[in-house]
Amino acid sequence: MTTLSGVWLPIVTPFHGGVVDFVSYEKLIEHYIAAGISGIFPLGTTGESPTLDDDESEALIERMLGVVAGRLPVFVGIGGNSTAKTLKMLSRLDRYDFAGIVSVCPYYNRPPQDGLREHFLRIAEATDRQIVIYNIPYRTGVNLANDTLLELAERPNIVGVKDSSGNLAQSIELLRRRPAGFSVMTGEDNYYYTTLAHGGDGGILASAHLDTTAFVSVYERMLANDHRGARRIWSGLETLVPLLFREANPMPIKYCLWRQGLLRSPECRLPLARVSSALAAELDRAIGYG
Repeated sequence: MTTLSGVWLPIVTPFHGGVVDFVSYEKLIEHYIAAGISGIFPLGTTGESPTLDDDESEALIERMLGVVAGRLPVFVGIGGNSTAKTLKMLSRLDRYDFAGIVSVCPYYNRPPQDGLREHFLRIAEATDRQIVIYNIPYRTGVNLANDTLLELAERPNIVGVKDSSGNLAQSIELLRRRPAGFSVMTGEDNYYYTTLAHGGDGGILASAHLDTTAFVSVYERMLANDHRGARRIWSGLETLVPLLFREANPMPIKYCLWRQGLLRSPECRLPLARVSSALAAELDRAIGYG
């Protein structure tokens, strides 16, 4: 059983000339393992999963598992707004040896709480893999209530949540009420330090693509009860984080990785495009290229 804690990376999917850039992908994986991340999450929104076809998704999983080679837990993004399609994808990927999945709340169709409960119960019944539920209401249009989530947490293979509720009061209440062994990982990069200070287990953080070792150090200092030291490191990160989300994720992150030579191209797939020239200039200054 994987314990979710520390800094997990929802890794970008590199593209070059319109196709997946597997060379850059493998280099990125090695780079982030060396930087000290605790786990890796391919095929999330940061990985532009809505624009990938099934064959590309499988190829990315295969490459990921080959490079990671058991050094880190891998949780794959498998979710959607059709329960049946999600179960079909789970079945399709059954032959791959990854530890778990991150499954987003169904988006756009705005199901009620009992629909959300049943959706995740069906997923939990269909697999022995560990499941992290991803609650992000401002993208999905629906908020998974703490009562519903805590009921789902009674299932042995529902092991945690990527909490992007955007509501600090809701998140703190969840931390107070969660059962032993249930991981609360923030997906709100701005709340990373605050979540740790309230007893959270870490973060699944897109912004940790940059200054990764600093994000890891914040977690390690908090674990050692060095709140002051953690706060000092965090103060150097908290001005960068909002810049990375000023325009649609992962456009700013890919731009920065390209400027740093970690990607061959900053390109995203439509409908995402490239960052504006104004934001590019700000990012250049923030990462030392301005």
